[in-house]
Amino acid sequence: MALAALAGCTAFGSDNSGNSRKNSVYLNERFQADETFSRLFDASVEDTCEAARRALLSQGYVINLAQSGSINGSKRFQPEGEVHVEISFNIVCVPEGGAGKLATAYVSALQDRYTVKRSTNSTSLGVSAIGSISVPLSSNSESLVKVASETIPAGQFYDRFFALMQKMLREQSAPVANGEAAP
Repeated sequence: MALAALAGCTAFGSDNSGNSRKNSVYLNERFQADETFSRLFDASVEDTCEAARRALLSQGYVINLAQSGSINGSKRFQPEGEVHVEISFNIVCVPEGGAGKLATAYVSALQDRYTVKRSTNSTSLGVSAIGSISVPLSSNSESLVKVASETIPAGQFYDRFFALMQKMLREQSAPVANGEAAP
């Protein structure tokens, strides 16, 4: 029994494909508090998420979901002829402190990469009553196939987004005089 338990422990660290744990992606996760994916804002949860929504809209993103405390938006690009890229944002706003006047926005962006895949389907039709006449039928079809997907890790990307959110918050809270926002 003890021998079986030891054998199970040594087998636990490796998978059946022959790859060692050294190649596992999760080992590269840092879990450090370097603030890449979050920022604290001097605003309520509602105002913080509204600033995120406006920031995405101002850059041409389509809002897929807007709920209290969360926003999802996406935008599609075609950087090359047969390459398509989609960036999807997921934003969650949570209150900080007891007064509800501070909120943290947690943001992650996912980049999916697609390529065009072409396939040709051909069939032949034989009519046995008349004889052996074959009529070739063929069709071509194209579809987008996802070839890569990753969370965007770049700190500067998020820094630019958070700076735009901060600008939107300032514009939202600017006093209104005579129907116009103050400069």
